[in-house]
Amino acid sequence: MTYTQKKEPAPLPATVRNLVLTLGDQLDVQSTALQDFDAKHDVVWMAEVAEESTHVWSAKQRIAVFLSAMRHFAQELLDCGLPISYTRLDDVNNRGTLALQLKDAINQLKPAALVITAPGDWRVLQSLRAVANAHALPLEVRDDTHFFSTVREFAAHAKGRKQLRLEYWYRELRQKHGILMDGKDPEGGQWNFDADNRESFGKAGPQNVPKPTRFEPDAITQNIIALVNTRFAHHPGTLQSFGWPVTRAQALQVLQTFIKERLPLFGQYEDAMWSGEPWLYHSHLSCAMNLKLLNPREVVQAAEAAYRAGHAPLAAVEGFIRQILGWREFVRGIYWTQMPGYLEKNALNAQAELPAWYWSGETDMACLRDAITQTLEHGYAHHIQRLMVTGLYALLLGVKPHAVHQWYLSVYVDAVEWVELPNTLGMGQFGDGGLMASKPYVASGKYIQRMSNHCKGCKYDPALSTGETACPFTNLYWDFLHRREALLKKNPRMAMQLKNLARLDAPAREAISAQATQHRLAQVPSSTTASPAQSA
Repeated sequence: MTYTQKKEPAPLPATVRNLVLTLGDQLDVQSTALQDFDAKHDVVWMAEVAEESTHVWSAKQRIAVFLSAMRHFAQELLDCGLPISYTRLDDVNNRGTLALQLKDAINQLKPAALVITAPGDWRVLQSLRAVANAHALPLEVRDDTHFFSTVREFAAHAKGRKQLRLEYWYRELRQKHGILMDGKDPEGGQWNFDADNRESFGKAGPQNVPKPTRFEPDAITQNIIALVNTRFAHHPGTLQSFGWPVTRAQALQVLQTFIKERLPLFGQYEDAMWSGEPWLYHSHLSCAMNLKLLNPREVVQAAEAAYRAGHAPLAAVEGFIRQILGWREFVRGIYWTQMPGYLEKNALNAQAELPAWYWSGETDMACLRDAITQTLEHGYAHHIQRLMVTGLYALLLGVKPHAVHQWYLSVYVDAVEWVELPNTLGMGQFGDGGLMASKPYVASGKYIQRMSNHCKGCKYDPALSTGETACPFTNLYWDFLHRREALLKKNPRMAMQLKNLARLDAPAREAISAQATQHRLAQVPSSTTASPAQSA
């Protein structure tokens, strides 16, 4: 829909038909909630509240990107002449939660109904529904069209299946939407080109990596940075490097630059890591897509067009599209069909607390230090850093999946619970016992050595499982296989790893177990996985 540009904000209607609830991850003028908006009778409702930054101890980068994008979007709607009820975080009448702010808006505006595009967070949806019920108001929840599928379609796909696997859902969506297809067959004769991707950089390291597309903070963003640094001063991270896209125009620029400069080598190096190189050949688009500044359809279309034009190889394009059309759709289906119980799943009965240094990066393990320091500085790490460094260590250490989930939800700018929780608890921590992933993603320090240069400058040797210089990843890996052997034997995909475990004799296993126990005891637990009271 197109709005006529106006200089003056539209007045609020005397009688409100629909109060259109717009959350911080729904920043799209084409959203379903706004499709039949009538400026003479409807009002957009938006609210910045402390609860959304403190229900988990959110890092400054994550807080700032949401608040800045919200204010830019609100200004866009005002410029288009839409009446808006907008509460800023620093307004004197701010009640601190979405529920309380919505109650105030209902009491003031007295709408006949509430309309919202489906939220990305179960907790938020239940909170808003409770307010609607308390006021005896209808709440119309509309489909979120920033996905190729609906939750109903995923539920239909999942019905009757003993196992849910990404590959089958991905192929179904490829065929349905005609993406990278040659008639009824997949382009290139196969569905998956992993064998042609996922190389390391080699000893020379990454060469001539294009600079990331970053943006100097404008006046709105500068005000947000000042607000966050004051209001959330004790939260983790820093805003010195803040440069994320916070408008649709900026998001489109990031997309265009990625397609032109990074996509051709994306597949080849999508799993590679290198010290001090946070950006590499990744798209940096997940935050913009999850804020709804970009629609995944236009991202996928741009990638496929690059392949059709001969600009990027099929392996790179297929690998990139699979992350969006495959994983993004799959994890959303898992989340909404499994909640609310999914949040508390802990199939491995992991009970350790998250180490305190996850909030500072102050560890002598080089790969973890690099990934966490980068995360706190930019609010970003690519998927292998998350899965096979920070996530792998937590899995091997035996950290409670819920604590790991809270950390990931806290620190990453693209973290909305629908996408973060299944990726963390299911894929990263195997907390759902195999519902999402077909096996635990476990490896020794040799994997990190193969895919990065981290081990070269580290005090630990990934080839050693015991001793003073043994890599904690390697030691904990063998200990994990030993402790979970009975369970893992039921999984055919773990056969090779268990065959290697069988080569260890009893004294070797005992030594590994003793060192792993000492390592666990040496980790100081974090007390900040829940939001501290002083943060609010």
